Amino acid sequence: MIDLVLRLQRTDKNSHTSAKLPSTDEKEKRENARPGGAKPGHAPHSRRLADHPDEFHDHIPDFCRQCGGAFSPDETLELMVEYDEIERPPVKPYIVRHRRVAQKALAPTVAMPTPFGPRIHALAIYHKGFQALSYERLRVLFQARSAWR
Repeated sequence: MIDLVLRLQRTDKNSHTSAKLPSTDEKEKRENARPGGAKPGHAPHSRRLADHPDEFHDHIPDFCRQCGGAFSPDETLELMVEYDEIERPPVKPYIVRHRRVAQKALAPTVAMPTPFGPRIHALAIYHKGFQALSYERLRVLFQARSAWR
């Protein structure tokens, strides 16, 4: 009897009646509330597949999920779903070879001080100035030219 009286005198604690955090409050159930998410009949939003993909990877199962039997090599399988994985192309140097074809032709200005173009210079300045790479790491970065090909 005393427990019942004490329980009736105490109100439930929530963020308004105590020092509890608001995130610990129980959410109230609203009457006639619809579940979240897309409503019935709503058109789905999805990314359109690329017209000309560079590669195809077919994922063919080794065995049937229903009976556990192996697929024969000449069995026709139905395409279930397709999706695109989008990735940046590999970064590799674009090399322009300058050739002198006459004996008295002057060398182009690009061949005089350094073989590197303005984009390579900009990349080196970016890595040194903004990414704080040491000269040793810059040297290693630009020596990896053979790995880019």
